[in-house]
Amino acid sequence: MKILVTVKRVMDYNVKPKVKPDGSGVVTDGVNMIVNPFDEIAVEEALRLKEKHTGEVVVLSIGTKDTATQIRAALAMGADRGILVTHDGPVDSDAAARLIKAVYEQEKPDLVIMGKQAIDDDSNQAGQLLAEYLGLAQATFASKVELAGKTLTVTREVDGGLEQVAFDLPGILTTDLRLNQPRYASLPGIMKAKKKEVKEFTPAALGVDVTPKVKVLKLEEPKARVAGAKVPDVATLVSKLKNDAKVL
Repeated sequence: MKILVTVKRVMDYNVKPKVKPDGSGVVTDGVNMIVNPFDEIAVEEALRLKEKHTGEVVVLSIGTKDTATQIRAALAMGADRGILVTHDGPVDSDAAARLIKAVYEQEKPDLVIMGKQAIDDDSNQAGQLLAEYLGLAQATFASKVELAGKTLTVTREVDGGLEQVAFDLPGILTTDLRLNQPRYASLPGIMKAKKKEVKEFTPAALGVDVTPKVKVLKLEEPKARVAGAKVPDVATLVSKLKNDAKVL
């Protein structure tokens, strides 16, 4: 089977983000960038399916030329080859889904595995949009995956607990945090990754208009929290709640 896995280049979650002075975005110069953690889980699950059922794992990412670093990280884990759609501007969830759709139509994979969301914008939309555009079955928030023949059975996390769904391939799968523990890339894997193929495309070459449908107008850092204060008695507390906080 062929599995297409998407990975996104995001800011390291250990770094405290800083908003640009003009509010146009977040400062990324000199900041460590990593593979989106949910996408790393997606890569791991694809590799486990490949090891059990044989096949090929293709890694896809969208972004600047530097995004090739994150593709190479997935290749070092054991993926077979990569595809980079180069684009310097913003890409919203809809544009991402349409670009993935274009690559899907070229690659014809049996399964697409995506992280349920990216930790930078937390949209949780691309996987569902892709399933709609391709007219394929989908299972989101996967915490357990079992493949028997062409049927994928997925245990997914929902508000009330766990739900089990199944669909016949091809289809779309999005991964949750508890699905697996991603492996570390070995030194031989890192060396092999340098020689693995990474094809580059542009949105124009794929016939996709990536003009954002959603625009970020401005970002602002949250206001600093005011320190608490001690009051000597209940009467003072009630007075402050009524006159200062105006909640009574």
